[in-house]
Amino acid sequence: MRGDRDTGAHGRRRAGGAPGRPEASGAPGRPEPAGGAEDHPDAGGAPGRPEPAGGAEDHPDAGGAHGYREAGVDYDTLDAAKRLAMAQALSTSPLMAARGARALEESRGEPAFLFELGGRTLALVIEGLGTKSVIARHVQEQLGLDRFGDVAYDTVAAILNDLCSVGALPLVVGAYFATGASSWYEHPSRAASLVEGWHRACVDAGCAWGGGESPTLPGMLAERDIELAGSAVGVVPEGLEPILGQRLAPGDEIVLVASSGLHANGASLARRLAGRLARGYATPLPSGRTLGEALLEPSLSYAPLIERLLREDAAPAPHYISHITGHGLLKLMRPARELTYRLCALPPVPEVLAFLVAEAALDPREAHRTFNMGAGLALYCAPGSGARAVELAAAVGLHALVAGTVDRGPRRVIVDPLGISYSSAELDLAPPTARGAARAGGRPPDPT
Repeated sequence: MRGDRDTGAHGRRRAGGAPGRPEASGAPGRPEPAGGAEDHPDAGGAPGRPEPAGGAEDHPDAGGAHGYREAGVDYDTLDAAKRLAMAQALSTSPLMAARGARALEESRGEPAFLFELGGRTLALVIEGLGTKSVIARHVQEQLGLDRFGDVAYDTVAAILNDLCSVGALPLVVGAYFATGASSWYEHPSRAASLVEGWHRACVDAGCAWGGGESPTLPGMLAERDIELAGSAVGVVPEGLEPILGQRLAPGDEIVLVASSGLHANGASLARRLAGRLARGYATPLPSGRTLGEALLEPSLSYAPLIERLLREDAAPAPHYISHITGHGLLKLMRPARELTYRLCALPPVPEVLAFLVAEAALDPREAHRTFNMGAGLALYCAPGSGARAVELAAAVGLHALVAGTVDRGPRRVIVDPLGISYSSAELDLAPPTARGAARAGGRPPDPT
């Protein structure tokens, strides 16, 4: 399964087999801390640990700039733990053969784990919302607004945006609703809102809700909080190969698809900042909208766009797709390839993110590696096909722009409008085999 394969027209058609890489955020083979890929561990008050009365927001620390580390989230530590898990996961791949399946090792380090079974390529992902549900609880308590339907939608979107990034379309989603006390469900409208939002997200993505788990975990979760997470299985459309960056090349165009705001990462830092404001989540933004309302704007689901792109006959499928969550624009160099990703334009920054950046005193370089800053998805398209991707995004109600190119050069991200760059060493999500292959200009060896 190494080397190039004949893929027919537009480089999309498979000739048997498929390349394949679990994810830095939740794929099997890269276990996440319970509660979310992007926001763990949290600085107090997170689902997963009881919160002092009033919440973590009521316990500010000393002044100064406030990045993710100050909010209790250290990606260097987390990424090292994920790589350690991947090293162990790799050794289990041969066990699939006894069931007639085969792991696609090139999916190790990508947003979802891929495997072949019965002549089809399937994808599996596990993902969590993190601490955004704590914001929803505070907004309900302080502003009287029930936004639990929106954080449920957020969770499904986070799961499926990862799943679709490897070229798979969702089949079924499983839910995980953990509470600190069963009394959480004693508010019928809140429980109804939660399940309605989850259902709506599945319908929008065209997949089934297959069930789930709803444990009560006293002593582990705060009684007032709920932790949201889930899993999904998807399938690569027949005749297509997974999208794992194998066709990424100099000259490819980078299309950035807009986000709606915070999405599913940055909630821990947002909570910390809200605790420093006199009016907390009721703080008005320049538009007049409250901070709490803006933070809970639902994530965008990119599954409909990716399905359109995969089924498009007039242009090749994207050569790569990156779901921009934690790590911000660092995720543009997620592929373990020696290529330079240059941006010449950026989407508008959502009001709520601009507000958080100002409150946290983040410089542009730190801001764009902390929040998505208005870019929720990156599509890497064949030369000349970026404009068509922008059109397809508009057709499903999404804003996008051709923002840059893939260039020859060392693995790094260059953001020309801001005069900043990020080096390869700032993002290391791949297992050791993938890193070695990238340096050698090839693909990871098959451990089997």
